[in-house]
Amino acid sequence: MTSQLPVDDRLTSPDGDRWRDPTRRPDERADALIPLMSLEEKVAQLVGLWVGADASGEGVAPHQTDMVEHTPPWSEAIRYGLGQLTRPFGTAPVDPVRGARSLAASQAQIVAASRFGIPAQVHEECLTGFAAWRATVYPAPLSWGAAFDPELVEEMADRIGRSMRAAGVHQGLAPVLDVTRDYRWGRTEETIGEDPYLVGTVGAAYVRGLERAGVVATLKHFAGYSASRGGRNLGPVPMGRRELTDVILPPFEMALRLGGARSVMHSYAEIDGVPVAADEELLTGLLRDRWGFGGVLVADYFAVRFLQSLHGVAADAGDAAGLALRAGIDVELPTVDAYGAPLVAAVRSGAVAEALVDRALRRVLIQKIELGLLDEGWQELPDDVDELRLDDEAGRSVALRLARQSVVLLRNSDGVLPLAADKQVALIGPVADDPMAMLGCYSFPLHVGVHYPEHGVGVEIPSLRTALQQRHPRLTYLPGTAVTGDDTSGIAAAVQAATEADVCVLAVGDRAGMFGRGTSGEGCDAVDLDLPGAQAELVRAVLATGTPVVLVVLSGRPYALGAQVDDAAAVVQAFFPGQLGGQALAEVLTGEVNPSGRLPVSVPRHGGGLPGTYLSPPLGHRTQVSSVDPTPAFPFGHGLSYTTFEWDEATVAGADDTGPTPWPVDGTATVGVTVRNTGSWAGAEVVQLYLHDPVAQTTRPVVRLVGYARVSLRPGEAARVTFEVPADVTSFTGLRGRRVVEPGDVELRLARSSGDPVAHLALRLVGVEREVGPERELVSRARVAPATRGRR
Repeated sequence: MTSQLPVDDRLTSPDGDRWRDPTRRPDERADALIPLMSLEEKVAQLVGLWVGADASGEGVAPHQTDMVEHTPPWSEAIRYGLGQLTRPFGTAPVDPVRGARSLAASQAQIVAASRFGIPAQVHEECLTGFAAWRATVYPAPLSWGAAFDPELVEEMADRIGRSMRAAGVHQGLAPVLDVTRDYRWGRTEETIGEDPYLVGTVGAAYVRGLERAGVVATLKHFAGYSASRGGRNLGPVPMGRRELTDVILPPFEMALRLGGARSVMHSYAEIDGVPVAADEELLTGLLRDRWGFGGVLVADYFAVRFLQSLHGVAADAGDAAGLALRAGIDVELPTVDAYGAPLVAAVRSGAVAEALVDRALRRVLIQKIELGLLDEGWQELPDDVDELRLDDEAGRSVALRLARQSVVLLRNSDGVLPLAADKQVALIGPVADDPMAMLGCYSFPLHVGVHYPEHGVGVEIPSLRTALQQRHPRLTYLPGTAVTGDDTSGIAAAVQAATEADVCVLAVGDRAGMFGRGTSGEGCDAVDLDLPGAQAELVRAVLATGTPVVLVVLSGRPYALGAQVDDAAAVVQAFFPGQLGGQALAEVLTGEVNPSGRLPVSVPRHGGGLPGTYLSPPLGHRTQVSSVDPTPAFPFGHGLSYTTFEWDEATVAGADDTGPTPWPVDGTATVGVTVRNTGSWAGAEVVQLYLHDPVAQTTRPVVRLVGYARVSLRPGEAARVTFEVPADVTSFTGLRGRRVVEPGDVELRLARSSGDPVAHLALRLVGVEREVGPERELVSRARVAPATRGRR
């Protein structure tokens, strides 16, 4: 079905037709169209409308009134056009084919209703896959970080984007680039990790995949959201500009420059008393003027109104709309509110300049033109819609590979893993037989499907019990306790089962949900990092049996497992590994797959107090001036394998015996190491490169990640891993508030984790202090090549 744009006699002059001309640049077409539009037509392009696809395939379902009390009727809402359609697939379960037909019917109505016939841009959530019924559910972002494999994440995002485009969706609200600062925050599961370099490189890969598929990637949440006081959702952020610049912002720079993201969603946060939604310096001065972002900035859901209702910096909706527009927010989501009638009234009264509306409109129109939505050949119904399948073999294959690579083996005493085939295994724990334990809160089954149990999950999700039973029939199962609550009545039976078994696999962790419906997820913040409910009591009781225990943690955040963690024979961590996570875990436990994941967050030893990530200066680590030891049980980057790896010949190019190797402040250092698989299993090692800056003009993290490479080796095989490290990656915010490369002695540490360096390479940055800006080099380049024959 091809849409023919309506003809208006007032728009048929040569000048009036310029906006239709596909041979002109998008900005020229937008500039030609804007003067032809009334204020109401302009503002209509700056709002979304929250609707759901009708299960019959005949148009929108009347869900919008369920979302916002004062949302206008459909016919009135589209009278002057419409900027965006919010989550037609992600509001209620709808068959994908019927959903696509319903969306096409809605678009036809939008085109026919207004003078210019501009279709809506359609957006959906896509953090763990296209958030639609019967769509593949991929691992959550912490699992992306644990895999240390940007190429695989890019492949996943490409699959997600292709499925969205096939359904008629133009924009995805992902990835989340918040660097987690407090694990108690419920949305830690949505972050890629606690290190900005890891978050940025993996996040940029996701963006590349989604954008390559033709879907606009939307970076979330710009910025500071993850650093709230006490880890509370929407809590104030007591953060200085140095932490914001050096820790929070770099992943967004990477995703824009290295990924090519075309949209950004602002953060709900208020930083030092200024709500981000009203922060012109951040959203325009930094993002647009200094970084050069030319895409569309969208509001997080209801955040424009929050300037009035939560932050108290706006008197009414029109005032909130003016603050948001001046700051740089182009589109209000999820549905028409402050950017509707209140904004029109504010412009007419002179309180808000119409030029601000035009500025936002220009960006919106340019993006729609780039997407082909203003071309006469635009199709509202995608090709081959009847063949639309959102959960296919190719997608499941990628989901399984990523899940396998994300499982982290933290401990394996006496080789209890992999499980021997002749051992009697007791499988215990509240998440052991729960398929939903594999999913994050933004997966469709938990985000939306939980409200529609009569429709079923939509995809097959084997639990750990199901997958392990297929591989290890000598298995007994008991839950022991629930994820939440204080019922301990099942612990005694679980202890008995563990006592009678040769090995006990004890699976504990989270149930993702939203706003208190889970133990992890948006609005599900934690007061401490102890396991939820009575699970810690279950762990203590089972460990006390003396039976070797394999502790499996399936969670959305790292939990402090207490002193008892040292009594576990093995510890395995998985972060919501997706619909095939149960299979991946069972394969690791039984040895079908050699674990290769590495921690994207540290695992704390103690559950109380304020958690701190590894990115801390010396006084943030163990000291003699405090009785509290924050040393984690397992550090960032840690992970074991069933095979062994030998590292040798760590070198830095140009080194001699006279002292630290010179490294020009505008140059590149080349370091390398040979890695050999000395065990009997094929496996993957993750070579990590950290910077240590012992003396600087401001306090610096003891170490921080500046490079990594995932290396797969067969038994006896070796590879040479080389990093080309630009001096720019050593930069930080100096005393005068400028980002600088500072001369002086530094170390590059080749390491198995942030706490396990293998080689310390001494270098000296030479030259004068050098200021760097947004054009600086952001990443180290890693190369993996077969090692020279004969090297040991």
